[in-house]
Amino acid sequence: MADWQPSALQLERQAYRRSRTRRSALIAFVSTVVVFAAVAIAVVNSPGWSRTRDSFFDLRTGWHDMPALLRALWTNVQIMLICEVIVLVLATLIAVARTLQGPVFFPLRLLAAAYTDIFRGMPLLIVLFLVGYGLPSLRISALPSSPFILCIIALSLTYTAYVAEVLRAGIQSVHPSQRAAARSLGLTHLQTVRHVVFPQAVRRVLPALLNDFVSLQKDTSLVSIVGVLEVVLRAQNFNSQDYKFVHYVFAGLIFVALTVPLTRLTDWIAARQGWNGTGGGVV
Repeated sequence: MADWQPSALQLERQAYRRSRTRRSALIAFVSTVVVFAAVAIAVVNSPGWSRTRDSFFDLRTGWHDMPALLRALWTNVQIMLICEVIVLVLATLIAVARTLQGPVFFPLRLLAAAYTDIFRGMPLLIVLFLVGYGLPSLRISALPSSPFILCIIALSLTYTAYVAEVLRAGIQSVHPSQRAAARSLGLTHLQTVRHVVFPQAVRRVLPALLNDFVSLQKDTSLVSIVGVLEVVLRAQNFNSQDYKFVHYVFAGLIFVALTVPLTRLTDWIAARQGWNGTGGGVV
């Protein structure tokens, strides 16, 4: 039996599609180059470009201080990792508490709802001030006084509220028939939540959870206001010595380098779960 060969019409269609793809890619490339070139020309020819270049784009100075910024980055990474563990545990408990049924659990539901309403509505900067300076002012020996621990408490309080709502949405998205089937098999309420509902809920909201942790990673830069020596505060110290903002630029690039891989992971997981929508491609 002879090998199958596409018809002339099919070959013509394939050639047309390839030509359209090449045309779209060329148009996208040219338009991108034109836009970036126009922006670059406008910026370079602006009256204050020389001062901006010396302050924000002095690459030699920024690269010289880069090792110190990277050493300070370890503080941000430690805070992020510790907060993620604490947030996941506390947010799970609060999300489960908010989904408990029955009047006997009303106090738990009320407290969980009040907690999420307060800390979702209060800006993180204010929480950092209240925790970072409010707790030490009480002068209670049992309370922590280390700025490192205080900033972890503040970040955990805020992000627990956000993540708890994400997990609650995932739990409530599981169809009630799943619970009914599990209970009919003899599972208790806690066993149903643990083995049936919660795994499905986490799988459904995983992209949203990763987005929250991307935000947490960036918000670790705010802990400098309570005296924690991390990337932004180190950049501020360099800025106070030479009055150049290139240190902030390099600190921002460090955060971008940390955030982009996690963002791409989020997009990949969302695409695998069919969350990539129905829009067109990059071109």
